Amino acid sequence: MTGDRPRSAPPPHAGEAAQRLLDALSPELVTLLDEGSATMFCAKDVTGRYVLVNRTFVDRANRRSPREVVGRTSHELFAPELAERYEEQDQYVLSEAWPLRNELELIRRHGGTPGWYLTTKLPVQRDGTVVGLVSTSRDLATDDVEDQVMGSLTRVVQLVEERLDRGVRIGDMADAAGCTTGALERRMRRVFGLTPKQFVLRARVDRATALLVQTDLALADVAVRAGFYDQPSFTRTFVRLTGETPSAYRRKGRALAAD
Repeated sequence: MTGDRPRSAPPPHAGEAAQRLLDALSPELVTLLDEGSATMFCAKDVTGRYVLVNRTFVDRANRRSPREVVGRTSHELFAPELAERYEEQDQYVLSEAWPLRNELELIRRHGGTPGWYLTTKLPVQRDGTVVGLVSTSRDLATDDVEDQVMGSLTRVVQLVEERLDRGVRIGDMADAAGCTTGALERRMRRVFGLTPKQFVLRARVDRATALLVQTDLALADVAVRAGFYDQPSFTRTFVRLTGETPSAYRRKGRALAAD
């Protein structure tokens, strides 16, 4: 460890840890982020407790007000598999004093509807010490993707859908769009908010979620039809992106559909 590297804060009392983080944040921050209904925001202290959240986060946590969130941990608000993933991310950011940027995640919105988000977490430092982190998760609004598709990207979307179970190369996507791979990445980031690789991964998981809920296919068959190498790789990727195993997702999805 070099002398210039930020230090993690010692484990203080929960109230003291929260105050350290509050002192390091601008009071206008949450007010500003409350203006964006498509972005979840939270700040966590080094004990893993929420210190600040915006209205969108409150809704995501299925609570009525920020008072029901502040002071709690992920495990007190979310399903165990989700909480475990969130806290693994938090520990990395806090211990390494290093940001986690644009993590693609499938998150259940308020009411149980799944949606794709890009999550970024940044360490917060005060006087060279890490005192907490701030996090945003931006809703990619995939329900409206078709309305956003323009020009050559229509052919890219069709190509991905047609070849999903056989594998899709970035070069083939660029050829379909009639541009270089660099230009394709810029266009897809502008329209979808995703890199080509992230777009393909999202398409695979989207197909898998539909097959899990709408069919009785075995998990191995779902994996193949969604373009994954095998069932273990499918399960690992699915858990990483959704925080749930395919079997758990199938059970919950069918339960919601039956209500």
